[in-house]
Amino acid sequence: MAQLTPGLDAAVAEPPKSPPCVIVLFGITGDLAARKIVPALYNLARQGLLDERTAVLGVGRREITSEQLRQRLGEALRAGSGKRPVDEKVWSDLSERIEYVIAHADRADQYDELAERVAELDADIGAGGNRLHYVATSPEAFDAVVENIGQAGMHRPGAEGAFARLVVEKPFGSDLSSAQALNATIAERFDERDVFRIDHYLGKETVQNILVLRFANAVFDPLLNNRFVERVEITTAEGEGMEGRRGRYYDRTGALRDMVQNHMLQLLALVTMERPECIGCEPVRDRKVELLRAVRPPTGQDVAARTVRGQYEAGDGACDYREEEGVAPDSQTETYAAVRLGIDNDRWRGVGFYLRTGKRLARKAAHIVVVFRREASGPFTDEACDLRSPNRLVIRLYPDEGISLVFDAKVPGMRPLLRPVRMDFPYEAAFDGGSPEAYEHLLLDALRGEPLSFIRSDEVEAAWRIIDPIKIQWNKTGLPTLNRYASGSWGPAESDGLLGDAYTHWQSP
Repeated sequence: MAQLTPGLDAAVAEPPKSPPCVIVLFGITGDLAARKIVPALYNLARQGLLDERTAVLGVGRREITSEQLRQRLGEALRAGSGKRPVDEKVWSDLSERIEYVIAHADRADQYDELAERVAELDADIGAGGNRLHYVATSPEAFDAVVENIGQAGMHRPGAEGAFARLVVEKPFGSDLSSAQALNATIAERFDERDVFRIDHYLGKETVQNILVLRFANAVFDPLLNNRFVERVEITTAEGEGMEGRRGRYYDRTGALRDMVQNHMLQLLALVTMERPECIGCEPVRDRKVELLRAVRPPTGQDVAARTVRGQYEAGDGACDYREEEGVAPDSQTETYAAVRLGIDNDRWRGVGFYLRTGKRLARKAAHIVVVFRREASGPFTDEACDLRSPNRLVIRLYPDEGISLVFDAKVPGMRPLLRPVRMDFPYEAAFDGGSPEAYEHLLLDALRGEPLSFIRSDEVEAAWRIIDPIKIQWNKTGLPTLNRYASGSWGPAESDGLLGDAYTHWQSP
């Protein structure tokens, strides 16, 4: 095998290690910190990518000690490690650098003490004044946390030449006006280049490879336009319901705002955006914003015809949504949403874009399917070719991550009989080792100041301008009707009607 040049080989082999930093983790006693954030830090440390001069100062309201917190986090880490045992030495070294302080989001007086502890911890470990404020609290606390960080002066680096960054979990507001207000609060205290709005889908390997598929290969992107594409389907299906304490939050939010506004519109933008000048952060994010601003959502009476909403019933061993903890017994919140969108630009005008997501569906799966147009006429049109199907490009995000191309081939024999076949690229088989978790990517990028996989303020607002008209019309008219569907199914049967053809159905995961 040919070897890389010595200089390039060293550059490729050298891991992009994080700089030293004090991570101030607001909401460290919550589920997200235990399941995702702290395990991601552990995995970065295990790989040698987390600087040893990094400490975590956890902030929460629970009356526990630092030692009790470390014990809880260690138990969660071991429970979620799967078949790979936890390296106890790595965890011990990291956990010794995790401390806990009690502070309430809306208690400004407690932030002065918090700022003092951050400075002390910085001096103890030699973090050089670097700060990463990670807001993983309930959404209602976002504004107060950011405002009080600013009032305590924690938005400023601890030393000349150091950084102070802000990481914010979704949701970024509950509608356009609240998103604008949150962005304004953040902008008063942090430069946009120091703000990292997390959408964990953007940290997935398969999602990051969408840009590679399109722009590093001469084969695909020239075909992605309205001359060749009939429609694009994006599915994010979840098999779970309201596990944990999610019911109360979800009943105020619903599938449209919980999934479509962020994850699914990001996937749509990556698949359809124009080619950036380079894969630097701002050119890519500029193209995504341009695309989202070109999306034309249904408005007025069109909403009833171009959207479907549903709510799961009992079935497949699961209870009814309205019986879940924290959910109103007469709830009208959708656990399933399907939307038909259009893109008003030269590349995509006339192509249908179909997005669907739901809880308690048949399986957990996410994929993007590009369905190409059938040729209007050609030599293979007789009845011997009756089972032909449109060519399809399938990007599987989970499970079985990979990319497939479905095309027609001749069946061996004396007749020109054509049948669809699949050319498949599975990530797991093609590359040694498993993919890192999304939060590992995102945390490392935030620590290193790489914003490519994060969402800019104008992206957030452009996405809400697509979702708000739909949600407003749902609330105003009650149309389309909230269709009940059985748990373990693929959602309301009415969703097939969005595709506009009785013989056309959603592509199955």
